[in-house]
Amino acid sequence: MYVVGMTGGIGSGKSTVADAFAALGVPVIDTDVIARELTAPGGAALQAIRSAFGEPLMQADGTLDRVALRRRVFADAAARHQLEAILHPAIRQRVEQMLAHLTARYALLVIPLLVETGAYREVLKRILVVDCPEEIQIARVMSRSGLARDEVLAILAAQATRAERLAVADDVILNTASIEDLRAEVANLHQCYLELAAESMP
Repeated sequence: MYVVGMTGGIGSGKSTVADAFAALGVPVIDTDVIARELTAPGGAALQAIRSAFGEPLMQADGTLDRVALRRRVFADAAARHQLEAILHPAIRQRVEQMLAHLTARYALLVIPLLVETGAYREVLKRILVVDCPEEIQIARVMSRSGLARDEVLAILAAQATRAERLAVADDVILNTASIEDLRAEVANLHQCYLELAAESMP
């Protein structure tokens, strides 16, 4: 399986790009989506998170208070490492299961913390970075999440820098133009990845 890893900072537009690839029939595996499934009611990781972080992070209906958890882990590096130790092995196992069942020419694996963790490098054939200026990231995250500017800046500070992400990129989508331009870029990359996948076949 030819696997393209996609990453980008918070608010860079990874979901929009992933949706554009999916619209072209590309299987998309998103580690953030898997994390949400693992931490949903009945999810495999929810009880471990509850035990590690306590009842204040649980809501009355038994669901995880994701905003409170995000604030906690981005304010406390030890808490973030503790959460990652719970989630990352379970996410990895699920990714491997999903990849094993795919029959497409290539797959897109969305890994927001690709640069920070170095994970999945051995299964990736290529790395696509979704990039945009930091001020655009901040504005997007504030508008969609209700987080204050300093909270968004704390998240950005805990993530790799633009330069660090761009340094590992084989391909870059600068997500500052229209949705039509974005889809055109994705379509071009799609053709490129189809050709690369065909070349890599034994």
